[in-house]
Amino acid sequence: MTMSTQPRVSYMEPRLKGVGYIAISACSFATMAIFAKTAYGSGAETLAVLLMRFGLSSLIMIAIMQVGNYRWPQGRNLLTLIGMGSLGYAGQSFCFFAALNYASAGLVALLLYLHPVMVALAGSTFLGYRLTVKKFLAILTALAGTALTIGGAASGSTLGIFLGISAAIIYSVYILVGSKMLKAETPIAAATVIMLSATAVFASLALMTKPAFPQTTTGWIAVGCIALISTVVAMITFFAGLRLMSPGDAATISTLEPLVTVVLAAIYLAEPLTVTKVIGGAIIVGSLIVLARSR
Repeated sequence: MTMSTQPRVSYMEPRLKGVGYIAISACSFATMAIFAKTAYGSGAETLAVLLMRFGLSSLIMIAIMQVGNYRWPQGRNLLTLIGMGSLGYAGQSFCFFAALNYASAGLVALLLYLHPVMVALAGSTFLGYRLTVKKFLAILTALAGTALTIGGAASGSTLGIFLGISAAIIYSVYILVGSKMLKAETPIAAATVIMLSATAVFASLALMTKPAFPQTTTGWIAVGCIALISTVVAMITFFAGLRLMSPGDAATISTLEPLVTVVLAAIYLAEPLTVTKVIGGAIIVGSLIVLARSR
């Protein structure tokens, strides 16, 4: 009896650990909207927040690399990670924030969360990840729950929709490439190179546009929290989870992010928590429980 149950235990333990890492990552990413509102309220502009987000997080990661004596990526892996940061992360951020100028926030967020479906389909087609009917239904259910949770008026121009879908596609490629890179590199080293590369992109843009930075101590604290919690903790735990599960499953569990954001907004920003959002959140949690328990 013991021998027959051992394979299931050995499989589920790392998988559940991966679910935990991705859940922590989603909760950490979810705090960014709350901290960003505080930073914007102090007079900071989006580009300045993005520059400080990646700049400060890069300094933290370099310190971790030195203290932990981690090996820096080299050769092709280094170039791939630089591309993930400068093209992937920076490109996704640009498309997302640009889309907000041409479409409602609800529509842009919903388009971004098409990425779990994209990742699952692309991963099974090109990378050989197994996609069962049960998993695919869980992904679609989580997407439906996300739509209910985000709520709001869904409106936008063709350009806004194009930018929103582009953000989802870029993020999907980023996750798929990351899943391959993490077989050769540690989450710490990979995250450090990506953050440094994104910093270089936003620093170049800042030199040309000279954006406004926070004007209050509270604003700078908020930016620091974005760097530490919403970037360093969020990215390291996401990569740690991505090493233990398929990219499609990891992307789907990330749909916890809008749910946590809605709850935090209700607590700290006094935004209404409607019945529709509660139902959407319950659907997300239910689908993720099914996904976490699936073999």
